[in-house]
Amino acid sequence: MFYFGIEHEVAFLNSEGNIADFSLTKFADFHQIVERLPTYPDDYAQLRVGDAGIKKKRWYIEGFERFADSDKVIDCLPKGIEIRTTIHSSIQGAINELSESFRLLSEVAANYGFLPILTSFHPYKTVFEPEPPLNEYEIKYLQAYPDEHTANIYMVTYGPDLNLSVADLSVEKLIDIGRKLTYYSPFIVPFSYSSPFYNGSLWDGLSVRTFVRTGKRPATLVFVEKEEQLISSVPSLTKVARIPAEVGRIEFKAFDSCDDFSLYAAFLALLKGLVLDETLLGRATIPDAELHQISAQVGFDNEDIFVNATKILNASEVALKDDPDKELLMPLKVILNQRETKAQELIKKYQRSGSIEEVLRQTYSKFK
Repeated sequence: MFYFGIEHEVAFLNSEGNIADFSLTKFADFHQIVERLPTYPDDYAQLRVGDAGIKKKRWYIEGFERFADSDKVIDCLPKGIEIRTTIHSSIQGAINELSESFRLLSEVAANYGFLPILTSFHPYKTVFEPEPPLNEYEIKYLQAYPDEHTANIYMVTYGPDLNLSVADLSVEKLIDIGRKLTYYSPFIVPFSYSSPFYNGSLWDGLSVRTFVRTGKRPATLVFVEKEEQLISSVPSLTKVARIPAEVGRIEFKAFDSCDDFSLYAAFLALLKGLVLDETLLGRATIPDAELHQISAQVGFDNEDIFVNATKILNASEVALKDDPDKELLMPLKVILNQRETKAQELIKKYQRSGSIEEVLRQTYSKFK
């Protein structure tokens, strides 16, 4: 039995038409939106609230938490609003909930002058520098968590976490799947590419996000029950579950964001097939940064990336056998056949209009 969940980060333009990022937006600006969205009390067994109390709903403000001289959060510098689904026994169930949550978020955000846009890397800001600078307590806190050293990256990137779990997997099998998905990540992430802008212009490639983050941030994270089950790596491959519902979760983190959620359905079906597959033998504990960077620049135009993506998609399809989820893979076949991703579409629109904002306003068109 498989279970599925999705976490999707949403960036916004504000009423002036600028990216509503940490430099222009206060926590309160997004908090007023989240406050007007519904609460589902039955969610709490599945969704972690966290120490700061920011994550009380299916929507929460994604950002960088600031501390004084203790573990008490005094502020959160926002980068956007994250939507997370509850746990579903079907892929379509997770997609349906995500779609409904996105519609609700869009409607409420519009009342405050915010428009959801698709971006996987900030089109103008290349790095995040906290203001005011980090204090002594914050520096010590970040040093205790190696993956937190990369706040300068995650505050300018946007992407989904695609979560799946399988009943009764051993810890060894769980970690093996995490290593498998990490190994094959550079060949499958091009299906999602959507970050061709950098520092106010076109970047020479398809995914700035993949180019910058891979090797520093995990491609896959697996949640184990006990500390002694962790394996040591930087970036982390394993993490201790913070609530019981997280135990056994496989979290694939390397895809760019998508504004067509049917692609998330395709990705989850692909990952499900890879869990079932027994023919692909590649394994890696940390992502291959160099191969991801090649992938980020040219995607499926690289023959090695294309051939391996084709092999992986075929293996996933065969492993799914007569599972109805096999039909969800169809969009990936179309992308492979055309060798064209969302990034190329965004590039063409920019070449016509010359305006990044104009291009971004046209994203999420299926919801308009």
